[in-house]
Amino acid sequence: MGRGTDTSAFPGAGLFLYDRDCGFCQRAVGFARDRLRTRTAFAAWQDVDLAAAGLTPEQADERAWVVYPDGRLLAGGDAVAGVLLASGLPARVLGRLMLLPGVRLFSRAAYRVVAANRYRLPGGTAACALPPEDTSARRTTKDR
Repeated sequence: MGRGTDTSAFPGAGLFLYDRDCGFCQRAVGFARDRLRTRTAFAAWQDVDLAAAGLTPEQADERAWVVYPDGRLLAGGDAVAGVLLASGLPARVLGRLMLLPGVRLFSRAAYRVVAANRYRLPGGTAACALPPEDTSARRTTKDR
């Protein structure tokens, strides 16, 4: 987003993008829809025009995202916090806490651990496993 694309398709409280092929992700989204009273909309990233959101399929497959009409993007643990912020109490308070500097680092790390192990969690299947990381893409400029 933010590249001249029409953002009117994304609701004011954001659109949470999740992996349709992951049973754990589906259960987590179902919980959020049913229990959190969130204003955030939910869609599988496979069903969304990712280019209009400013994302690639690789980015969407790697982590969850919240896309806002103004072009802001939240990823991973910050995306979960965004859903909570658009929810009723007490979830909203938890969302605020998750964005505090020290807690934010923990929240992001916890998200990475859960995402890496989602196939082992309730509802998870082998299809939930993330592809192995490509370490060659992580080389620094100094390494090149």
